[in-house]
Amino acid sequence: MDRDGLEDRLSAAVGRGDADAVRGLLESGADPNTSDVDGVSVLCAAVAAYDTAVVSALVEGGADPDLAQPDGSTPLERAVDGGSPDVVVAMLATDAAPRLSGPTRDRLLSSARTWYANGAEEELRRRTGASGPAVSVRVSDDGYDYVDQVSLGGITVRAGHGAVLTALEGDFRVPTPVDEIIDRAVRTDEDHVDWWTACWTLSRRRSPETWSAVVAHRSHAAPEHRRFVALYLWLLESAIGDIPFRSAESGDLLAVWALEETDGGVLAKVLDTYTEHEHPRLESVGLRLCTHPDPRVRREVPYALVDELVITSPASRAALATLVHDPDAGVRAVACRVGGRDSELLPDITRALLALATDCDPLARHAAAEQLAISSDRSAAVADTLAGLLDEEDQLTRLEAAYGLALRDDPRTAEGIERVGDLGEGFQHDHRAGALWTWQWERNRTDFA
Repeated sequence: MDRDGLEDRLSAAVGRGDADAVRGLLESGADPNTSDVDGVSVLCAAVAAYDTAVVSALVEGGADPDLAQPDGSTPLERAVDGGSPDVVVAMLATDAAPRLSGPTRDRLLSSARTWYANGAEEELRRRTGASGPAVSVRVSDDGYDYVDQVSLGGITVRAGHGAVLTALEGDFRVPTPVDEIIDRAVRTDEDHVDWWTACWTLSRRRSPETWSAVVAHRSHAAPEHRRFVALYLWLLESAIGDIPFRSAESGDLLAVWALEETDGGVLAKVLDTYTEHEHPRLESVGLRLCTHPDPRVRREVPYALVDELVITSPASRAALATLVHDPDAGVRAVACRVGGRDSELLPDITRALLALATDCDPLARHAAAEQLAISSDRSAAVADTLAGLLDEEDQLTRLEAAYGLALRDDPRTAEGIERVGDLGEGFQHDHRAGALWTWQWERNRTDFA
């Protein structure tokens, strides 16, 4: 096929958001800088659609993020204006950042600062002259974190310019003060792109000075600053794996902090981070907090009382025995999950799970189904409860119930499989779906033997 045909197909693949087809066409020789009839590159089209997968495919295939367009802009400048940190990061994921000139970097940083300082809506008004109301919807930018998408005067942008600015500064090695980065984060919340980009960027600056500057905020009067520190330490520990950076110092700090923190929500985050550490005071801290008045805290305590899901002492076993009957359903569910391998606790845990299976909260019923399914208790009461959960509206709860029946080779498994229904995409390697398929196959083989 001639080059024009390849480029037409590339434009079409970009337009329909087919990243796999884009990669295939680029491998076949399509020009990654293909443009439409107006001379605008297909990379700009992907940027405008906030299609990160296609942007990545094009850039990895050689598309130039700094290629001048007919209006004088570049794809990267359009991405910065667009306010999606996920798209900007995708465009800089190869070796694009080192190749950008100093003036280009300054221009990109200046644009991001302007958008962030003015706010997406006000900057749109300034640029378009529109005076009517803006339309704002909350969208996921990267599949996890949210951002507000704002439309005004015929232009749509995402209000993630704080994250865009932080990402650019990180890639361009701009030594932005830690306090300034944290300030961008805490103006939002922990599910916003600004928050997580700030946290991720600081976790990559692995120097004692950065660590000390971040953890200094654990004494800040505002709880959001303290919550940011807890999440930063969690990300730092998780990201580095077997060689944690300043892990011992982090563990010592968290042990003291857990007994001093007064905000329940922050303390829950502190415990969530602390239980990622192997620390000598972890159990004693958990035991001191097992009667904390905030259920969010008590939901984290069970993880402090076990090592690889093995209960660490008689005192921890006694504490878990109390927590499996906690007034809060979430606490009960976690305590049952954490203590589920302990034979001494099994009778108490089974009773608690049977009660959770009839809770008014569907999340509690799902937790009960999940844990009863794999329980070593093979009593009729457990099997009957699993069969009753086949009537749940939530498909995953029905799947857990059917899985538990299959593990018990219960005659109601066939009905359970029918009740689960079509699972659709994403379950090809799911252990529960596999167990149901195996049960059916073995039953059919026996029937036809």
